[in-house]
Amino acid sequence: MGLTSNKVLALVILFAVLLFVGTVWFWPRLAGRNWRAVAGRIGLLAVTQVLVFASVGIGANQAFGFYASWADLFGQESGQGIVVDHDAGGTAGPLQVVDTRQVNVSGGARPQIGGQLQKVDIVGRRTHIASPAYVYLPPEYFQPQYRTRTFPAAVVLTGYPGTAEALIKGLHYPQTAHALAKDGRMQPMILVMMRPTVAPPRDTECVDVPGGPQTESFFARDLPDAVSHHYRVGKKPGSWGIVGDSTGGYCALKLAVHHPQTYVAGAGLSPYYKAATDPTTGDLFHGDEELRNSADLMWYLGHRPAPDTSLLVSSSRQGENNYGETLRFIDLVKAKKPTRISSIILDSGGHNFNTWRREIPATLQWLSGRLSDR
Repeated sequence: MGLTSNKVLALVILFAVLLFVGTVWFWPRLAGRNWRAVAGRIGLLAVTQVLVFASVGIGANQAFGFYASWADLFGQESGQGIVVDHDAGGTAGPLQVVDTRQVNVSGGARPQIGGQLQKVDIVGRRTHIASPAYVYLPPEYFQPQYRTRTFPAAVVLTGYPGTAEALIKGLHYPQTAHALAKDGRMQPMILVMMRPTVAPPRDTECVDVPGGPQTESFFARDLPDAVSHHYRVGKKPGSWGIVGDSTGGYCALKLAVHHPQTYVAGAGLSPYYKAATDPTTGDLFHGDEELRNSADLMWYLGHRPAPDTSLLVSSSRQGENNYGETLRFIDLVKAKKPTRISSIILDSGGHNFNTWRREIPATLQWLSGRLSDR
């Protein structure tokens, strides 16, 4: 059973409850002062605590999508997501649908009413990065009267490490997009949901790492090309936006700033503004100061021509560590025409799913208003 399985969580909780009851039952029998009784009490308490913490940890992982598997949890994923077996004469496309699911909305069993979720594998033709993703197709995509219509698309990124499933089960992006479009508050959009960690377990911060994964190029060129090749996405500039939270929020802003010809709008929910460097990232820049500076959005906007793109940032006056930095970023961008800046500032809210769920409806409406379906 996988780490994210409900059965695993139920079993751990069941064992914890049974052991707690057993501890209460056996405690009087272990009241002696001999070493066996002392060892028994210590053992029961230790195992009970382990199971309680395991229950809380697995439950938190289910809610926030930190790790996708046991191997991911224990740092045993070693594959770098590089594929080399699709030669030029092959028939496999850059995007393959491997599964379809209904959207958790009323009437979701019918794509014409609920839309559809498709699990896909994407291979970058230039970068050779391979990554799974989920694609949400709105109901209109399947309705006969729209059979020749193209749709705007938005890439939706998790934080690090994150799981793509969390965008569906925890942050409810497809359900929110469905409800907003049904009420006429946003246009129908295709959502491409994935984590920015395309070279697990490494956090590449959406950087083209010298001699390593070309993550920025994957998101800037390969991903839009693969999706547009397979789905009816608008072909003209202005059809693509990008949104993410935390690390995904940083990536979304950076991709919109660095590649405005691809992403005309980028939204960062609780983002930071400079690539992190820590044991999870390794050496991202290999002494390349230009690359390091470009990964610092404050530096980039202060030293490079302002891009023609729209940005949205979010924070909270209480509960978010990025509040002051976000205000400085807003002030910087306001002076950098033609770049446009918008914000969502909550009175209070932490760096968590509950906060982001409060911001996602307004963010999707903002994106919708800036994307073209042609």
